[in-house]
Amino acid sequence: MVQASLNLPILASLCALFIWPGECHPKSNILVVPVDGSHWVNMAVILQELHSRGHNLTVIRSHTSWYIPEKSPFYTSISVKGREDKFEPDLSFYDSMLRRCLEFRKSSRLLRTIHIQLDMGKMISKGFKSITRTIELMFEDQVFMSMMRDTKFDLMLTDPGLPTGFVLAHYLQLPMVYNVRWILMGDSHFTFAPSPLSYVPVTGSELSDQMDFFDRILNMLVHIIQTWQLHIIMSPLYREVLDHYFPPGTDFLSMALSADLWLVRADFVFEFPRPTMANVVYIGGFQCRPSKPLPDDLEAFVQSSGDHGVLIMSLGTLIAALPKEVTEAVAAAFAELPQKVVWRYIGERPSTLGNNTLLVDWFPQNDLLGHPKTRAFVAHGGTNGIYEAIYHAVPVVGLPLLFDQFDNVLRLQARGAARVLEAGTLTSAEFKDALLDVLENPSYKEAMQRLSHLHRDRPMHPLDSAIFWIEYVLRNKGAGHLHPEGHRLPWYVYHSVDVGLFLLTALTLSVWLFFTVCRLMLRKVCRRKAKVE
Repeated sequence: MVQASLNLPILASLCALFIWPGECHPKSNILVVPVDGSHWVNMAVILQELHSRGHNLTVIRSHTSWYIPEKSPFYTSISVKGREDKFEPDLSFYDSMLRRCLEFRKSSRLLRTIHIQLDMGKMISKGFKSITRTIELMFEDQVFMSMMRDTKFDLMLTDPGLPTGFVLAHYLQLPMVYNVRWILMGDSHFTFAPSPLSYVPVTGSELSDQMDFFDRILNMLVHIIQTWQLHIIMSPLYREVLDHYFPPGTDFLSMALSADLWLVRADFVFEFPRPTMANVVYIGGFQCRPSKPLPDDLEAFVQSSGDHGVLIMSLGTLIAALPKEVTEAVAAAFAELPQKVVWRYIGERPSTLGNNTLLVDWFPQNDLLGHPKTRAFVAHGGTNGIYEAIYHAVPVVGLPLLFDQFDNVLRLQARGAARVLEAGTLTSAEFKDALLDVLENPSYKEAMQRLSHLHRDRPMHPLDSAIFWIEYVLRNKGAGHLHPEGHRLPWYVYHSVDVGLFLLTALTLSVWLFFTVCRLMLRKVCRRKAKVE
């Protein structure tokens, strides 16, 4: 009886945790501005979890959105329209961009890097012009802005790959959390933390953290190009918006750095180690989860592979198909393998397709990667797929096409968990050789198993960590105490240019004064000596 009475307070406390969850997670109004495409895939995971914890979510989407549904059981959407003359990329836009990129990659390493960076900057600047007009249209819509103010949102959750979210949050003066990997036109790390170019590779350089002299030259050139495009081409596009709707002196880049918390979709199991900041939380792989049973028809196909197992291939959400000559080479290589193949493919059926290959317009990628019969993953290198492959310990054959995909698969290759190929010059024999290497050489599987073990060995699942820190910002109405002062400093103060110039000037004056005094004293001594003589 005594023992039971001692346990009553403990039991009461445990019951309270389950009976009154609202005490721990009060409902909040969260405004969400996502980025479409694959970015939405992982944002939706966070939103579903926030909804399950009682938060009210309002998502701002384009009325022509590709992947963000207008109606959803876990959020309310507001569809915004851009101007009629806006730049509106569709999937064919990315296909044409891919063709240019593949052509550029036939050049030397230096030239292809410069061409790709300039071409990407040109395309992004067109998109930024469209976003500028969309932001202006939102601010001009008095009904929309009145609704934004009257709703009394508690937090902005946004992906800063496009600036709409943080510009609106700054206008509404909301605490802000980023779900981020890219910001504006580069890796977010280069925005919020010191990034020494001697060992931190710039996205687009296709380098590791071990660089020789010429690698560091290339790394510096890519950084200069991206910095020039950001400060000279892109930031000025928003000057008119800032001058019209914000106080004088408002700076676009300072606005981009004003987030209370950065939820970075990265894990140092995959990324190269580098400096970071106090208001940064790493949630790489938060969308990964144990696999679920496959649909009956797909499960039957997978089981028909026997002991050989299956390969899966996907090129992500934006690029539907490779050039025809490449798809023919890929299909021919697949046809010569004993494994079965599930290929997410949209386009004209390759003439070399074998009976062992199943073409589908969509498949449950995570569930297939987690299936015990999956032997390898042929991937373009998007971060969602890379982390799912790490989570399920499936080695990768990389066919990078655009953006950061080259850097992603090269990171896996540096860890010994992937084999990387050039899609633009791919031959059937080359592709088959790479597939057999990954399938038959156990080192790839062992390396990926080690990455998977390290990725899973953490005190808290990254999704739980993301939700905790979002609610942390909600509970404390911001996290300004974690915000580094360096983000508020002008560049010449941040890099101590003014201090360096002062010290250099002081040293120069000291040396000049020393030699001047010495010269005067020497003249005085010489005069005395002359008088004595």
